[in-house]
Amino acid sequence: MHPAPDLSVLIDRREQIFVITVRGEVDHDDAGDFERAWEAANRAAMPVTAVDLTAVTFADSMLLNALIRARHRHQADGRTLVLVGPLRSAVSRLLEISGTTELFTVTDVRPGGGGADPGGGGADPS
Repeated sequence: MHPAPDLSVLIDRREQIFVITVRGEVDHDDAGDFERAWEAANRAAMPVTAVDLTAVTFADSMLLNALIRARHRHQADGRTLVLVGPLRSAVSRLLEISGTTELFTVTDVRPGGGGADPGGGGADPS
């Protein structure tokens, strides 16, 4: 018997970017972790929130709904939400099947890495 991989939702601030890093398997049971991260991002009210999904190995509709709600809140506040990849197939497939890929800016540029703009870039083709 193998223990289930732990989900990690970490938050960090880098210059004018609020970073939420997600690792592991994401499902409905993790909604509380995400809500706390989004609340922290909203309190910080930084111009950009970057959600690093590079280490997400499984994702269901909870992640999708959390991202869509966050996108709407950010737009209403005049802030930017960026997904950091490359996205693994579990996340890419979730966005593709739901028809929501076009809603998000996806970049392979890590926030704070070499001064690159996390708002630039496009969806990862893989």
